[in-house]
Amino acid sequence: MSTDDKNRAIAAAILPLVGGAGNISSVAHCMTRLRLGLRDRSLVRDEALKALPSVMGVVEDDTYQIVLGPGTVARVTPEFEALVAEAPAPPHTAEELADRGAALKEARKAKNATPFKLFLRRIANIFVPLIPALIGCGIIAGLNGLLINLGWLPGVTPALAAMASGFMALIAVFVGYNTAKEFGGTAILGGAVAAIIVFPGVAKIDAFGQTLSPGQGGVLGALGAAVLAVYVEKWCRRWVPESLDVLVTPTLTVLISGLVTIFGLMYVAGEVSRAIGDAADWLLANAGAGAGLVLGGLFLPLVMLGLHQALIPIHTTLIEQQGYTVLLPILAMAGAGQVGAALAVYLKLPRNGSIRRTIRSALPAGFLGVGEPLIYGVSLPLGRPFVTACVGGAFGGGFVGLFSMLGDKVGSTAIGPSGWALFPLLDGNRGLGETIAIYAGGLLVGYAAGFVATYFFGFSKELLAEFDVETEETGVGAAEPAPEPVKV
Repeated sequence: MSTDDKNRAIAAAILPLVGGAGNISSVAHCMTRLRLGLRDRSLVRDEALKALPSVMGVVEDDTYQIVLGPGTVARVTPEFEALVAEAPAPPHTAEELADRGAALKEARKAKNATPFKLFLRRIANIFVPLIPALIGCGIIAGLNGLLINLGWLPGVTPALAAMASGFMALIAVFVGYNTAKEFGGTAILGGAVAAIIVFPGVAKIDAFGQTLSPGQGGVLGALGAAVLAVYVEKWCRRWVPESLDVLVTPTLTVLISGLVTIFGLMYVAGEVSRAIGDAADWLLANAGAGAGLVLGGLFLPLVMLGLHQALIPIHTTLIEQQGYTVLLPILAMAGAGQVGAALAVYLKLPRNGSIRRTIRSALPAGFLGVGEPLIYGVSLPLGRPFVTACVGGAFGGGFVGLFSMLGDKVGSTAIGPSGWALFPLLDGNRGLGETIAIYAGGLLVGYAAGFVATYFFGFSKELLAEFDVETEETGVGAAEPAPEPVKV
């Protein structure tokens, strides 16, 4: 079977188990999950879906999310969309299906749509689309630094520097564009106002007794400027006559938002950005081991709850300000603890072929820092191994944090990748070899601590009796009913 046929077969197996094409209102994907909008949640056959060999777990939030793993999900999603588009009209109309599941959908929406969750979702929608460019430019920057240190290809390194730095020089514009789009304004106006922040001419302007500098306030200033632009634009739409709207509304939006940005937001956001950088430096310099222990230990629960999205602007601010984020390598240790825990589970359950198969298929992604297949497919359904995986992450984070206290910063020039995939993006205040060695040491500590904690403390007698049984290799929980979807 060709790769395309395999991906289409996966999509074809999933579609009837989520209620068919008529039950699908939207299709999207992230790094590991197929995200579906459902008209009627009751039509989903959870047990059969989780029993599919390609499905590593399911998560319920504002969308129904099927964990397929990195790479796979990007290839299956277009096939799934094609099947939905090709499907014949359902026996019930979309309106009938919507009415049928309205009560359940509203109850789930009320539970999930808290102001804080909506805020985090908006933050993710603004910054997550920027991650591919951050990764690509970060890797090019690392390659360029290596070539410069080795003295190779001096005619090429200036071009590589331009490629690596161009996006970061204008990242505020992209943040402004995405922010305005997310908050319901005209995206290009958000980008236009945010562009003021990086315009070299602001160096001729004085505000609050000091001369502004291009880029002052960075992504936080851009975010605030674009939000302000959206509110100004919406006010104009209400009060400006339609005959004048095309001229007056964009002019007032840029003028008012721009003046507030120049004579207020740039200064305030610049001070906040500086405080974030100073706080991160102080924390790791004075309490690095303890901070690493806490951050590394709590990151898996944050990922599970989606709260890690609140850290994205902080990472981006640190990268923009210092060239790298010192927090990401510490948080990446949570994935190492998860891998160590999974290896221990593999040895502790020699007769459970379904769980062992899930671990074998999810481990490559786990080593590359994508922990969701292991979280939702292995450790979280088992319970205690999820806690011991967090212990492994805590020890790994403490290891990297300890070296920060000793003056060896380990940072990442981009966000998104983790695990082994972070090696090309590493940077710090010492030599690259030393930085890589510290990060690799943290991974090894995380693997070992997660393994030991899980092997010796991750299973009660009751849990072993329940799961260490002969099963066919068809998915987690083949011998027992599959665990309920995790409510996030």
